[in-house]
Amino acid sequence: MATVSSRSIPSNGMPLHLLQLPGTRAVTILLAFDAGARTERAEENGVAHFLEHLVFKGGERYPTHREINQTAERLGGVLNAYTSHDLVAFHITVRAEAAPAALDLLTDFVAMPRLRPEEIDRERGVVIQEINRAYDQPSTVAEHLIDEAAFGEHPLGRTVLGPAEHLRTFERETITQFRARRWAPQRGGAFFAGNLDHLPEAAEIDEMLSRFPALPDPEPYLPAPSLLGRTLVQHRQTNQSHLRMIYQPSIDVSDVRQRAALSIYATLLGGSMGSRLFEEIREKRGLCYSVYAFDHAFADVPILQLGSGLDSSKCIEAFKRMAEIVQQLRDRPTEEEVARAKAYAAGRLVLAFESTGAVARHAAGEAIVFGQDTDPDAAVAALDAVTHQEVCEVAAGISERLAIACVGPHQAEEFEQA
Repeated sequence: MATVSSRSIPSNGMPLHLLQLPGTRAVTILLAFDAGARTERAEENGVAHFLEHLVFKGGERYPTHREINQTAERLGGVLNAYTSHDLVAFHITVRAEAAPAALDLLTDFVAMPRLRPEEIDRERGVVIQEINRAYDQPSTVAEHLIDEAAFGEHPLGRTVLGPAEHLRTFERETITQFRARRWAPQRGGAFFAGNLDHLPEAAEIDEMLSRFPALPDPEPYLPAPSLLGRTLVQHRQTNQSHLRMIYQPSIDVSDVRQRAALSIYATLLGGSMGSRLFEEIREKRGLCYSVYAFDHAFADVPILQLGSGLDSSKCIEAFKRMAEIVQQLRDRPTEEEVARAKAYAAGRLVLAFESTGAVARHAAGEAIVFGQDTDPDAAVAALDAVTHQEVCEVAAGISERLAIACVGPHQAEEFEQA
């Protein structure tokens, strides 16, 4: 059982979450902020991800990327970061004994980055290459298209990477202004997950986390719109098509139990090899190699996404059958498949939580996005507690409207008339 405690840093109000996990010799330290891509203004799209890259170029005590990377290696640590629509986060996983030095390293370059103009110019080219690579991959393009089809010009409809033309214009002032506006410590958090036996004393932790300056509360993010339900196709003369579909479930995303029920529904729909999509689309009809469904809850809107990579000649048939399966599930999933999906979803989460990094990332999402319990055991218990009736209610409440995106040799009319 995890032991969880929380408090705030006196100097800046940053929440501190301690998640002691038995039976591990590792610890993950994760620093996160409510500063993902959905908090960007239109002309800033891409700046949150760009800033994530730039802080790794050096801080005060570790002034270059070389010193940061070599220090992490001397600690035997794995250092990384991620930007989503929801969050930006920086994390390091080390053996427990190295926790004090790892916290010193992470808080130095994340809280006090130098952001040198020459480093900004150098990294600008790297990120533009990352953007170009993404657009060379049809599956990634399909992910971008489906967000746009579902949310249009809203920030949730824009890419996290942003367009290359934005990256070419970002100057140091743009970047530092975004950071000052969004990286408020009270809207972020420090998360320690794993073996906490070797953490510094509380006063030393406070001192290092106080490297983040106190800032005003960030402006509220733009509320999510209702699902637009558009169809977007990028025509490519290929043999393989990449299909994506998004529905909007009628759940309250602030309710842990309803989010858990949606997760179980998505599992029985297309989250395992025993799911309806896998059984029908791949095994029975042989329409594809890959087919899936997953759920995601932003702070104010849930989505259910389906996807497939398949032979282009079979794309429309697969699309029609996938939509029919969602429709059929409105008439109550069986008790047996709900029980099987619930066991699989809970078991998958338990296995994921063997990683201290997964526990820290889960805690950051729960605390910052939803303001809720960070205990990993509570997340598993929520899945275990979901009833058959609750999953049936999710199935019946999936929107009739859907957004569709595809990359391949197709036209939008093929899907709209299917």
